[in-house]
Amino acid sequence: MRDLLTAATAAALPIAAVERETGLAKDTLRVWERRYGFPQPLRDAAGDRRYPPEQVQRLKLIARLLDAGQRPGKVVGLDAAALHALLGRLDGAQGQASKTAAQPVAQPVAQPAAPEPQSQGVALEPFMNAVAAHDPQALRGLLGHALSRWGLAVFVRAVVAPLNAAVGDAWAQGRFEIFEEHLYTEVVTTVLRHALAALPPPPAPGRPRVLLTTLPGQLHGLGLLMVEALLALEGCSCISLGTQTPLTDLVQAAHAHRADVVALSFADVQPAALVRASVQALRAQLPATVALWIGGNCDALYASVQTGVHAARDLASLPALVQSWRASASQAAASPAPHPTAPAMTKE
Repeated sequence: MRDLLTAATAAALPIAAVERETGLAKDTLRVWERRYGFPQPLRDAAGDRRYPPEQVQRLKLIARLLDAGQRPGKVVGLDAAALHALLGRLDGAQGQASKTAAQPVAQPVAQPAAPEPQSQGVALEPFMNAVAAHDPQALRGLLGHALSRWGLAVFVRAVVAPLNAAVGDAWAQGRFEIFEEHLYTEVVTTVLRHALAALPPPPAPGRPRVLLTTLPGQLHGLGLLMVEALLALEGCSCISLGTQTPLTDLVQAAHAHRADVVALSFADVQPAALVRASVQALRAQLPATVALWIGGNCDALYASVQTGVHAARDLASLPALVQSWRASASQAAASPAPHPTAPAMTKE
């Protein structure tokens, strides 16, 4: 066994060579190893990392996907077959787009309407620089200015959401350390909580009453806070339990708060099978009258949405979800209750 390990280590590349071969920085490789469990380098007699050829080839595929705009969290954990399949799909889509663009247009195309503020994009680099400079005051000032300029709804969708992705990518690529990501999260959380506290209460009674939380193993509460802000703007009464509420306690809380909706936020940190099983178990334990809304960046949520579960893939879909709930509630309230059937008269 030792001879086999020695032979495998001898055929593997040192980290500097992998950096040259793939274009991926050494710090990025180390961060991915800690965060995603890949790559999984061997160790030579001196304890230095050595990367087997098959892992180097896989890293090359990942580097190509990153160049194509994919995020590390979506691709680093994929095996070689899945990486090749994704590259094939992206190359096919790009080729089709190029072919379509090359075709002459016979009819004039109407000019699109002026973009709405949230579609224009926000320059993220000043925010990222404030995080890198370890300057929470500067970051808080930038966020506060953006909030005042755009309003809370656009601030959440067009500033905080892309910033979350950018900070996560910077951490995955080794640009940010854990403490810098935590600094960012703490400052954004404070700004959002202050903005929520400044909102007027919903018209009494605010409907629907939405209970917000995450399930055990889902640690990140920032996405939950973003959803709460957008739902509050829609006139919902929001009750947040924070993160990691066990299923039994969540069902009890839904009853105690007379919740119309239970809303869960998921990050892409747990196996897909566990996520689907947890959602299925919760749906089975909640009364049929309580809606279950799920969302987040976990792809398992959208592969096959279960009956009685509503999935919100992006924040922009929340207003339509609230509107749909209210329409269904109004229709149910307008429907006359069925009369009990009178017992048949029997002749003695």
